[in-house]
Amino acid sequence: MQIIRAEVTPVELTLRHPVRMAHLPEIASITAVFVRFVTRQRQSAWGCCVADPHLTGEEPADVIRICQDCAALIPDLHPTNLEYSMAQLEPVARGSNAALCAFDLAFHDLLGLDTGLPLYKLLGGYRSSIPTSATLPLSTIIETVELAQALARKGFRVLKIKGGLDPEQDVQRVQAVHRLLPALTLRLDADGGYTVRSALDVARALRSQLEMLEQPTPPDDLESLRQVTRQSPIPIIADQSVHGPASALQLASGHYASGLCVKVSRCGGLRCARVVENIARAAQLSAMVSCVIEPALLISAGLSLALSSPGVRYADLDGNMDLLDDPSLGGFTLEEGFLKASDVPGLGGNVEL
Repeated sequence: MQIIRAEVTPVELTLRHPVRMAHLPEIASITAVFVRFVTRQRQSAWGCCVADPHLTGEEPADVIRICQDCAALIPDLHPTNLEYSMAQLEPVARGSNAALCAFDLAFHDLLGLDTGLPLYKLLGGYRSSIPTSATLPLSTIIETVELAQALARKGFRVLKIKGGLDPEQDVQRVQAVHRLLPALTLRLDADGGYTVRSALDVARALRSQLEMLEQPTPPDDLESLRQVTRQSPIPIIADQSVHGPASALQLASGHYASGLCVKVSRCGGLRCARVVENIARAAQLSAMVSCVIEPALLISAGLSLALSSPGVRYADLDGNMDLLDDPSLGGFTLEEGFLKASDVPGLGGNVEL
């Protein structure tokens, strides 16, 4: 097998409804960058990343330029010596985790095609399906309840409620959903919007209604995160505080959180994401494989990781649900709130550009 060329295609994707998150401007669209490897045997392997200053911290123009620089090197790299090939790209990527993610996924997809194995089995194959949460964005109590009902009718049994601007209203929104849908599992994501006091007030008020509280305090304020974790009656999951393996190691060794969030799109692909998950597992912390707003191909990558290891306790992989005209088809099905992998080799998905 030999890669004869790599193609880079940026795509602007619009959301069905603009999304509000704490302390961020409203998000109405994202830029996805697709990478395609074409082999001499006429196989196609696909990778993808999201370039967004608010979701991944990188500007689209920068990521596109770096991806094009990396693509020029691909025909000279070994198609299945993944670690070596990615090591050659790292200096060219110049610190862009988004660009590394796109090429990392394409190499993993190609490795699956070469072995004939779906990626979740190639990475470990612990399970073939996992329940995912569906996200309720920042909104009024009435709107939150209406969306929760709609998602429950679609079969979701785990809901993640976005908060972080008004702790008191967040409590009321969670309580309203719980009263109406008491059988559903609820999570609350503050996106770093609480103080220690408000985070603990929320956790105590909702101790019997929440499965977890995600990123309660600002991402760079680890001491506040640790104070909340030590006193909270419910598990605390670090999300934006996790930038990659180094930050994961710091969080795990200092017991700053009950669990770590792993995002393939944010930490530079599956190689780094697996290291973060292994750190959480070694420290006996829960791992949640999560996502940003992203195409189905990236969801397939996150699902492959989530299915591969017994250390992954939670999945939050719904980032493609509200994207219009997503050119990628994920290698999975969604049934009654469970993501189920296909047995198609590699990422299992396809891209129509």
